[in-house]
Amino acid sequence: MKRQEHGITVAVYPGSFDPVTHGHLDIIHRAAKVFDKLIVAVLNNTSKNPLFSLEERMELIRKVTADLPNVEVDGFRDLLVNYTKKRNVNLIVRGLRAVSDFEYELQMASTNHKLNEDIETFFMTSKPKFSYLSSSIVKEIARFHGPVEDLVPVEVEEALRAKFPAAK
Repeated sequence: MKRQEHGITVAVYPGSFDPVTHGHLDIIHRAAKVFDKLIVAVLNNTSKNPLFSLEERMELIRKVTADLPNVEVDGFRDLLVNYTKKRNVNLIVRGLRAVSDFEYELQMASTNHKLNEDIETFFMTSKPKFSYLSSSIVKEIARFHGPVEDLVPVEVEEALRAKFPAAK
């Protein structure tokens, strides 16, 4: 049932990644070990007002995953099932931080499967040290000039500082 691209197993890890955090990177690194190719698919969610543009988010992810040759970064503005069909991939990776994430993620996985019976979702639990971490928390801390260096890679920290310059 694995969808393969030229004999390799390919999975998609979708998300807004606004911005990418150490929690996201943990899932990316671990999924990149499981699948031959991992596409980090950055969603341009029209219902959200992102801090970083789609292009900025994609570039940040490219920078922080440059050491992973089997990771590709792409963007999409469509239903995930349409994107996976276009990319000829039927494996989706989703991270779970806490039990509270599971209900929503199960609903999404069931919906995706309803829209495309070939879709399979693989859930990866966060390491406990990242279970509290979200992009929203990172943005809130950065907005008020709090320390984010333990939450995001240095490239993302610098980008956040540029978005929220300290008052002089």
